Amino acid sequence: MAAYTTIDDPELYFQIKLWTGNDGSNALTFDGSENMQPDLVWLKPRTRTDNHRLMDSVRGAGKMLPSNGDGAEESLSEFVSFDTNGFTLNTSDAGYNSSSYNYVAWCLKESATAGFDIVSYTGNATNRTISHSLSSAAEFLIIRRRDTGNDWRTGSNALTNWVKHINLNTTAAESDLATAFNSTAPTSSVFSVGTSVSVNASSGTYIAYLFRSVQGFSKITKYAGNSNDNGPYIHLGFSPSFLLFKEFTSGTNDSWYIIDNKRNTYNPRNKNLRPNNTDAEQEASWLNIDFLANGFKVNDDDAAINESGREYVVLAFAEAPFVTSSGVACNAK
Repeated sequence: MAAYTTIDDPELYFQIKLWTGNDGSNALTFDGSENMQPDLVWLKPRTRTDNHRLMDSVRGAGKMLPSNGDGAEESLSEFVSFDTNGFTLNTSDAGYNSSSYNYVAWCLKESATAGFDIVSYTGNATNRTISHSLSSAAEFLIIRRRDTGNDWRTGSNALTNWVKHINLNTTAAESDLATAFNSTAPTSSVFSVGTSVSVNASSGTYIAYLFRSVQGFSKITKYAGNSNDNGPYIHLGFSPSFLLFKEFTSGTNDSWYIIDNKRNTYNPRNKNLRPNNTDAEQEASWLNIDFLANGFKVNDDDAAINESGREYVVLAFAEAPFVTSSGVACNAK
């Protein structure tokens, strides 16, 4: 049997952590069998209306941006460090570590092997290219201004083209903004930005998260809805642990959604959090998605996940590859 991955153990590059706060110092260790020092921690209270909080090792542990907001970067003391197998908090703040609430963190290690790169840069207000370290063209790109408020500009080859963008912090469908990515797809060494102040103001400071698909570990893709409870099957080449997705072609303003295999350990995976708002975790009967051994299956006709004439962009990470690098089939789900 042919090999389907170069990453046999996704836990080396992506892990999900669940915890209940303890109102103080909290060194959180990942539950997987592999150690992983994260470079991006995306944290959200599950049982409380509160911000999504993104911290990364490039900006430093003491810096936070909320995915659901457009405010400037905040300095903080609540998030202490990125550790060799987890991260440390030191706070009773309800947004991070209150004993009254439950939390989730989706965590990634920066690596060309795993198709994830973090780039910090300063704007110059002219069309330009910026180097990255993916060793292949980025397929999903998120840029956020740090020094003042602005939207999270998101581009992808899954959208109509690189003239289009969507915002991680809003529900709006894709729209033209040629000055975001300069109407230019990323290459194997650079990505392009235009003159929009959201991505390249003179002396503005920015952070960019870049992703590419890695066979057996991650996938950037899209699917078309069919308005049927027997919805589309989306082939990934692995059993997913995490899906970030959004309908992007209509003007009806559908949310982004995150579902995963830790908050929902069985099908259907319908416990969701929405990156564009502060809502607590919801369990939605219409969000009827099954995680399978080689992809996922949509089983509802709700417009947010499956309406005919609409398309949906997806960023997925693996629990396990369908076939290992030595050609061994993994257990089906």
